[in-house]
Amino acid sequence: MRRARYWARRLLRSSRLRGVLCWAIHLYIRFVYATNRWTAEGEEWPRRLRQDGSGFILAFWHGRLLMIPMAWQRPAPMHMLISAHRDGRIIADAVTYFGVQSIPGSTRRGGSAALRRMLKRLDAGDCVGITPDGPRGPAMTASGGIVNLARLAGAPIIPIACATSRRRVLHSWDRFNLALPFGRGIFIWGEPLEIAPDLDAEGLERARLLLESRLNEMAREADRRVGHPPLPRPAAQFDPLELGEARAEPGHERVQGSQ
Repeated sequence: MRRARYWARRLLRSSRLRGVLCWAIHLYIRFVYATNRWTAEGEEWPRRLRQDGSGFILAFWHGRLLMIPMAWQRPAPMHMLISAHRDGRIIADAVTYFGVQSIPGSTRRGGSAALRRMLKRLDAGDCVGITPDGPRGPAMTASGGIVNLARLAGAPIIPIACATSRRRVLHSWDRFNLALPFGRGIFIWGEPLEIAPDLDAEGLERARLLLESRLNEMAREADRRVGHPPLPRPAAQFDPLELGEARAEPGHERVQGSQ
């Protein structure tokens, strides 16, 4: 174990070895995508926003980020918030092969500079990808940073989940789903979630819980569609109506403050 940690640190510190690893990761993602039979649901949500020239925030769990670049297929410039730590740089360098640019930081730390860059990109009509449970968890528990970003930017959040029938779930903090080739895969896009600009702290918490619940439900549904047993449900389940959710227009959901 100690020897494995030594080689891992050495790999992360070597720019040449890191470059080879990033190239290999990108090739593996393409190989898995090419050798699985994929379906996608809900693609009309990002497509409609892009037709209007609107940017949005793409939300997905850290443990399922491997195949997300293949769901995107470049309908608009994408910038992904990624930890500035060395292992985060591996992810950042790997996704550049798919036209995804990185913003160093996290929803919890590195905050002000990353927040300004994300607001600038969203204001320009680009899109920003965030793992609300990254970079260190707890897994499948959303932090409040993504909801606050949506409030400040006036940009909707679109949740996405993916699953493959053949996979290995790693014993990492995020229970990382390592997709395997020669099976079936699915991408599920959720309805846009809009955050009212006048939300107070209580309203932001309701929105955070709603996003977390939505992402977990979508992950369970994606797993079910490819033949996996359902994930254990969180201790608390949230009814969107109890969270103060109201329809802003068909196809969009809006979390508003108390009346």
